[in-house]
Amino acid sequence: MAGLLEGKSALITGGGGGIGRATALAFAREGARVAVADAAQAAAQQTVALVNDAGGQAMSLSGDVTDPDAVQAMVKAVVAAYGRLDCAFNNAGIAGYQVDAGGKRTHEWPDASVDRMLAVNLKGVWLCMKHELVQMLAQAGGVIVNTGSIAGLIGLPTSSAYVAAKHGVLGFTKTAALEYAQDNIRVNAVCPGYIETKMTEDTMRRRGTELMQKVPFGRMGRPEEIAEMVLFLSCDRSSYISGACYNVDGGYMAI
Repeated sequence: MAGLLEGKSALITGGGGGIGRATALAFAREGARVAVADAAQAAAQQTVALVNDAGGQAMSLSGDVTDPDAVQAMVKAVVAAYGRLDCAFNNAGIAGYQVDAGGKRTHEWPDASVDRMLAVNLKGVWLCMKHELVQMLAQAGGVIVNTGSIAGLIGLPTSSAYVAAKHGVLGFTKTAALEYAQDNIRVNAVCPGYIETKMTEDTMRRRGTELMQKVPFGRMGRPEEIAEMVLFLSCDRSSYISGACYNVDGGYMAI
């Protein structure tokens, strides 16, 4: 039986670990040729090795999503290698602790921390979408999935600029879905809750017990559980879905 993405080509940013790595493995399992981009080149290469060792096909790319020229080159590299770009998962992102803002309230965020957060988590998604959409228009179709967050749906204390960026990602997602519906391009977002990745380690160290009391499942999610939603949104089984933002959060948003 053919895989869900058999013969498709896919670009995954932030593919060096966590949700991005799990998605690269899931895409390859379902027959996609995968391009793994990450700012940490060694991490991207590790993901590629895992995909290839599992019998898939993958390549690594540099992944600075804040650099317009780098993003354009990234998309062109995928097309040069695989002929087209069928699926894009814009997943690259950073957390507050990575910009010296972990645990800080809104007025305590340094200007530089806000600028960096928005550059990576919001403008970076837009830059990727911009060049992916140009390619998908040229080839008459494609699918984009953006990584949002439950932080794109509600407020979360001590996560000010992260929350703002993720709200913006969902705005980009919904607007692009409307703008390109007639071009056979679907655009959706996945909104993870608290997932077992490096990005959540700081938050869980500070507030983990408190936060898990708010999750009906009583546990963190696994990157593989997010990857399965991204896979569904990227394959033809979701052919009538666009502009949607799906929570994968252990029931957190139902409270």
